[in-house]
Amino acid sequence: MSDQQEEQQVEQQGQQERKLDEHYYHKLLELQQLDFALVELTLYLDTHPNDLHALQQFNQLAQQRQQVAFQFEMQYGPLLQFGHSYSRFPWQWSESPWPWQV
Repeated sequence: MSDQQEEQQVEQQGQQERKLDEHYYHKLLELQQLDFALVELTLYLDTHPNDLHALQQFNQLAQQRQQVAFQFEMQYGPLLQFGHSYSRFPWQWSESPWPWQV
């Protein structure tokens, strides 16, 4: 790839990043908060497997996370690779920014 092509690619990525709205960041934060709560509940349930309330909370948050992730992906593109997220046409993984870049 030539220097000029690299510069154009960097410029295009910058333009794409600037197109993100506040809703994008709000939904990404919501997903991070849900993921954090699910990790904490997983650790708790590893040592308290008979806590029905915690298990119900885990299942409720897991369902909520799935719904938020689906809505996010339909609007902004895939979150996970290796078959965990679908891609619309054309292949979306070549588009940026990816969730871990913001």
